[in-house]
Amino acid sequence: MLREKKTQIIDRLTDKLSRSTIVIATDYQGLSTKEMAGLRRALADAAVGYQVVKNTLTRFAAQRTGKEQVMSIIDGPTALFFGYNDAAEAAKLFNQCIKSTGVAVRMKGALLGERVLSSDEVIALANLPPQEILISQLIAQLQATLRSLHNVLSFPLYSLGGVLQARIQNLTE
Repeated sequence: MLREKKTQIIDRLTDKLSRSTIVIATDYQGLSTKEMAGLRRALADAAVGYQVVKNTLTRFAAQRTGKEQVMSIIDGPTALFFGYNDAAEAAKLFNQCIKSTGVAVRMKGALLGERVLSSDEVIALANLPPQEILISQLIAQLQATLRSLHNVLSFPLYSLGGVLQARIQNLTE
């Protein structure tokens, strides 16, 4: 490969790595050209990237972006999936595309921020509910806690009110 071409590939990988929120490494061996094209087409519709990479060039791009941890999930022939927005949504999209296209792609792992994830952790991430639902569940839990705190703190006042009311009735009789 010519030096200029390698430099261009490293530049593109550097850009993709720097913009990505999640990078999923897969083994693409055994896929036909038709299956790979179908998978790329399905993923391209969702504005995410899927690219077969050379390990050495990826190492240079990872060093440029400060994401050297990605090299721990790259071993042998590798294709990288780049998710640019919500990491959970990207993992879910990748999982759905693999299931819908019926392509037998083995996931090696993922890089989420600075953390390396196993393939099981990526699947667990893909199975999380959307962010809006998680936020609403958190708010409901906080409200329930505040409601309980309110009840605990106001119970003595209700008891005192009951005692005073009973005393008033006693005195009026």
